[in-house]
Amino acid sequence: MSAGWYLRRLSRMGPREIGGRAGDAVRRRRWRSSLPDSPGVGGARFTAVLPAGTTAAVPPDAAKRLIAEADRLMAGHAEFFGVVRDDMVDPDWCHDPKTGRRAPWGYAFDVPYRSEDTVGDIKQIWEPSRHQYLTVLAAAYAITGDERYAERVAEHLRSWWAANAPLRGVHWISGIELGIRLLSWVWIRRLLEGWPGAAGLFEDNPVALDQIWHHQRWLAAFPSRGSSANNHVIAEAAGQFAAACAFDWFPSSARWRADALRSLERHLRANTFGSGLNRELATEYHGLVLELGLAAVAEADAAGVPVPAPVRLVLLRMTDALAAVVDSRLRPPRQGDADDGHGLIVDGAGTDRWASLLATGDAVFGRLTWWPEATGGDVRTPLLAALIRPGAIEVTRPASRPAHFADAGMTVLRGPEEIWCRCDGGPHGFLSIAAHAHADALSVEVRHDGVDVLADPGTYCYHGQPEWRRYFRSTLGHNTLQLDGDDQSVSGGPFLWTRHARSRVLVADTSDTNVARWCAEHDGYQGSVHRRRVELTAVSRELRIVDEVRGPKRSVRLAFHLGPAITAELVGNRAVLTWRRDGEERSAVLDLPGELNWRAHRGESDPPLGWYSAGFGRKEPATTLVGTGSTDGTEGFVTVLGFGSQG
Repeated sequence: MSAGWYLRRLSRMGPREIGGRAGDAVRRRRWRSSLPDSPGVGGARFTAVLPAGTTAAVPPDAAKRLIAEADRLMAGHAEFFGVVRDDMVDPDWCHDPKTGRRAPWGYAFDVPYRSEDTVGDIKQIWEPSRHQYLTVLAAAYAITGDERYAERVAEHLRSWWAANAPLRGVHWISGIELGIRLLSWVWIRRLLEGWPGAAGLFEDNPVALDQIWHHQRWLAAFPSRGSSANNHVIAEAAGQFAAACAFDWFPSSARWRADALRSLERHLRANTFGSGLNRELATEYHGLVLELGLAAVAEADAAGVPVPAPVRLVLLRMTDALAAVVDSRLRPPRQGDADDGHGLIVDGAGTDRWASLLATGDAVFGRLTWWPEATGGDVRTPLLAALIRPGAIEVTRPASRPAHFADAGMTVLRGPEEIWCRCDGGPHGFLSIAAHAHADALSVEVRHDGVDVLADPGTYCYHGQPEWRRYFRSTLGHNTLQLDGDDQSVSGGPFLWTRHARSRVLVADTSDTNVARWCAEHDGYQGSVHRRRVELTAVSRELRIVDEVRGPKRSVRLAFHLGPAITAELVGNRAVLTWRRDGEERSAVLDLPGELNWRAHRGESDPPLGWYSAGFGRKEPATTLVGTGSTDGTEGFVTVLGFGSQG
């Protein structure tokens, strides 16, 4: 990173964080030449097993998906972030198949992991080493008893441990990677219970004991701090806690367990609004944090470790909030960054992540009458439910489905025939750097029966492709208004914002069954205020958006990003939208402000415009309608989206 980036990053830290990071730097230098031996362990036993009969509760369809995925892995096939790999029978743990590069060996903290030219795509290297594909294979063994799956898991763990000695190489750099990897190892050992080689792989294996100890020592020494204490610190604490509960074999285990639980409680509360939404305002991280929290509670209950009441309360509120914001197909908003990160994977491809979380919430907390039905079934829910102790939580839960989350600034308007509209009037992001925020103030996201009509384009990438990173988190990359070609918030780097737009919601009224109204404004454009009003009318099945700008004359770009399933025919300032859903033709008409000149863009790369990212590392062309003009002589730009009849 450049010297300018370091100065900008330093400017977002407080004295306590600076002091902590200085201490970390000293510790890293000391650890370079002083690697202690892990303490000897004798008579270790693994007792955090699943109750008898747990796997019998796995739905047959979920088991079938799991076995299909496990067999694909056994054949060496996997896909990580859109890159298909056929080398997973005997993987090279430091090779990036996307760029062909191999991360250099050496002292972990000397590896320049942010440099794609040197290391390759770090996400491609790190992801297999979270060992979540091994939890899938271990789950396949637990369900089938087929020892081929267990033997492959053992081969890969021994290979990884041999290739990644403590503090050497790229896999010892990031705490979130160590935390999630520890959680995977706990579940691998649990799911392999009954396999004759399980104890020899873990508790009777000096290499495994050394790795487990050094992972926990690392996490105790280098927690994410201050402005970086987002989802990373949750993963670090959850992994540390899980390992200290399930692998309670070391002199430091009790201290690590207590410290990790305190950190988990503190940061779960800090990372979550009172309404239950994640403070990063990045939906995928809401899912990640919820998964990690549930896995940590499962570990505590399995070990008989008391969990502070606020931990369960936060997870309950997160689950209720998720149930409140999903659309008719159980899809939550596509807001902020998304890197497809999971806390625990024991399911096959095609399993609905959000339905799984709601099913687990039902099993653990009990569903409310207004919750949507979670269909499909999954493997993870019965496994977690078998460990988590049921019990009432003393809290008043919402009597009806919430539509407005004042602290998060999110409002969901719902109309007939499954019209769903998310309106964003919340904070720019979490903590001083708002690492996973996008410049999306006052953006809207509209779906019809789960189909993206006005879409949030997503994230696509983090490292190595700065022009694409800038686009997908830019103001132009969202359904909102841009002035003078600037973003509403000022970026100082790929995970750093140096100035945050401040938004406030003025109206959020969903009490009228015929018309739902929302209005908000933000001050991100210095000298001007952008105000947006949205009305969803049930009878006419019409969404009306009015954008007003108070201040001097400014140039304007107003963007509407269509989902990848939408075909658009633009004539003048009217676009006819068509798509298919469940074999039926659907349609809508988008009447755009006549004061602006409208063009359709699709799949452009110089500069990027007209793209949709369904998941990390993947993008596809989609139509973006952009109107250009100025604020001069207009009292507001009016956009009307009207939905045609089904059939």
